[in-house]
Amino acid sequence: MSIPASRKPIMTLYVGATDPQSHRTRIVLYEKDVECQVVEVDLNKKPRELGELNPYNQVPTMVDRDMVLYDSHIINEYLDERLPHPPLMPVDPVSRAKARLLLMRFDRDWYSLLPDIEAGDKRTAQKARNALRDGLTVISPIFKEHSFILGEEFSLVDCSLAPLLWRLGLWHIELPRQAKPLLDYAERLFVRKAFRQSLTEAEKAMRGKG
Repeated sequence: MSIPASRKPIMTLYVGATDPQSHRTRIVLYEKDVECQVVEVDLNKKPRELGELNPYNQVPTMVDRDMVLYDSHIINEYLDERLPHPPLMPVDPVSRAKARLLLMRFDRDWYSLLPDIEAGDKRTAQKARNALRDGLTVISPIFKEHSFILGEEFSLVDCSLAPLLWRLGLWHIELPRQAKPLLDYAERLFVRKAFRQSLTEAEKAMRGKG
């Protein structure tokens, strides 16, 4: 985000250039079109200041004035509440609870597979790829009826799913033919202005978009 030289952003977000959790927070940041200094962290050589800010020494980490936030879901909901336009969570309590359940399931069922996909032995990695492929295929029918996962409005749930879909080729995961509605949905996400802006150079290179 370009920031006038005379103005200093009140927010700073520490991210990893290829980290999916960081990516979903960057998507939210650009959907909100907020001035923020985004600092890419080398995850193999993290700066001392990150550990001083976050006891878990992890990304993403956000600093807003005197407050420090970590965990991408906490940061994302904070941004949505602090900057309510455009809203990225449903207004009514029942729909919000359903959205949070989906976010929890994505983390437990799919994001939890990523360490095995990226660093597991061959057999473990393939098992994790198959689990992610099958899970995504199961939800594909949703997109025959709706533009986005909660209906016709883009939400934090879409922000969380988009980084996984962007990386499928990188992880050598090919979805079956019956997942075409999901692939069409993915393309709707990828052409959004905020999504394009959210991509780091390393993420662009994942799909030859650099």
